[in-house]
Amino acid sequence: MSSSNGSFHLESPAFADGAMIPAIHSADGLDLSPPLRWSGAPLHTQSFSLIVEDRDAPGGTWVHWVLCNIPGEVHGLPAGLDRSPELANGARHGGCWGVDQCHRIGYQGPEPPPGQAHRYVFALTALDAALDLAPAVTPGELREAMRGHELATAQLTGLYARE
Repeated sequence: MSSSNGSFHLESPAFADGAMIPAIHSADGLDLSPPLRWSGAPLHTQSFSLIVEDRDAPGGTWVHWVLCNIPGEVHGLPAGLDRSPELANGARHGGCWGVDQCHRIGYQGPEPPPGQAHRYVFALTALDAALDLAPAVTPGELREAMRGHELATAQLTGLYARE
């Protein structure tokens, strides 16, 4: 159900690591973000950042979700997370739904072209600080801001295919 870095684990009750993502979490269904939970974050974790990417997209790695400043005391996200720019707990959605230009915020589920299954990598990074980033931050800006603050990353990979 999970992939880890040391004792830091990320999993979803909706799908096992390496298994198919249910259609409810895709553009073919209700496009709800899947529930996630994690454990074993390193000591001194102040916040988490999440980036979800389709590593098999034909035009390059396609970003499906960017969420930063998830408080360090949080250990999971519910299904169907609100797509508001800023959540009640202070977490902020970044820009997604693209390769180089990411113009939507909030989770955008799998919508690959017909054919073989694509890999959707959920990468949750534990950070030693909250990041001074506004909502709609780009994936590149988030990665740059995380540099030097990364404590560990846990990954979960789901698959999705369309006929």
